[in-house]
Amino acid sequence: MRYKVPGNCSICGHEILISNFKCSNCHTKTEGEFVPCRFCKLSSEQLDFIEMFLRCRGNIKDLEKVLGISYPTIRNRLEETLALLGLSTVEAKVNKLDKKEAVDVLDALERGDITPEEALKKIRPE
Repeated sequence: MRYKVPGNCSICGHEILISNFKCSNCHTKTEGEFVPCRFCKLSSEQLDFIEMFLRCRGNIKDLEKVLGISYPTIRNRLEETLALLGLSTVEAKVNKLDKKEAVDVLDALERGDITPEEALKKIRPE
C-alpha cells in the first residue's frame, strides 16, 4: 500500500526529514535528507479545496456555486490554507483570534446570527 508523504511528524508535529526514496520504474534508491514539499502539510480536504479553486480559475463566485458555501467561508478556508503554506497576508497575521474563534465568528455570520459589522468587531478588535 502506498501512503501520502506526511508534512509533519505524527508523534510530535515537527517537520520531518525523508531519508530515502526509490524509483518505481528502475528501482534506483536515493538516500539523503529531504524535506517534504509545503503542500504535504495540507489535509486532503484542503488539497481538494485548492484543486477546486484552481478549476474555478480563482473565481470565488463560481467556487461558491460549486461548493455550496458562502463567501466568508471560502475566504476563511483560503486564509487557513495560505497560512499553512506560509503565504498568509500581513492582515491575517495581525488578527489576534485563534483559528477556532475566527471560524466560529464566520460561521455565526454565515448563519445570520451576527451582522458583518459585529463580525468585524470580533475579528479586528481595536
